[in-house]
Amino acid sequence: MEYKIQLKKIEHVNHNVIHLVADKPDGYSFTPGQATELAIDKDNYRDKKRPFTFTSLPEDKELEFTIKVYPSHNGVTEQLEKLEVGDTLIIGDAWGAINYKGTGSFIAGGAGVTPFIAILKDLNRKGQLEGNKLFFSNKEERDIIYKNNLEEWLDKDLHVTLSDENHKDYNHGYINSAYLKSHNLEVSKPVYLCGPPPMMEAVKSDLYKMGLPKSRLIEEAE
Repeated sequence: MEYKIQLKKIEHVNHNVIHLVADKPDGYSFTPGQATELAIDKDNYRDKKRPFTFTSLPEDKELEFTIKVYPSHNGVTEQLEKLEVGDTLIIGDAWGAINYKGTGSFIAGGAGVTPFIAILKDLNRKGQLEGNKLFFSNKEERDIIYKNNLEEWLDKDLHVTLSDENHKDYNHGYINSAYLKSHNLEVSKPVYLCGPPPMMEAVKSDLYKMGLPKSRLIEEAE
């Protein structure tokens, strides 16, 4: 089913990530971590549907999306950045494999953190965040999406790595088994993984070598 929603707010979260707020259709439902196919209601773009995760919660009165903009010739995210309040978007029903299945470790690369933002926001609202960890890989400090929120929610359980920048406050490098072991990732608990496919494949390989059963891995490609 398709729904038309009107854009109520658009703002930059950082240099290449935008936050969209739009109407929520009556009766529309999803679970934290789920996504939808979204298109711009304009000529030449209505059939260019792309998957984006909700960063609002099911009980919120509006829908929110947090979207990384990839500069490309007439790309969809590039066009989203040019939208104005009052423009219309088209969405479908909610879908997605990432649902919260208990206290564990979240591992994200770049914009792959967006399904986890909704889950962590939900847990924080319910007072059930304790015991969860987030391992978050970015290129530079300026790329960290919702850095202040994540620091406030997770405190010492937020572990950020930067691959392209040496920064006194963050680990330099990539998320790998040595890094996960050093921060006590528990393979006896669920591991949630979302990011670019090459990163996911490398991390999955490390997790399995660490003894994580495939049944405990909840994953979705960015």
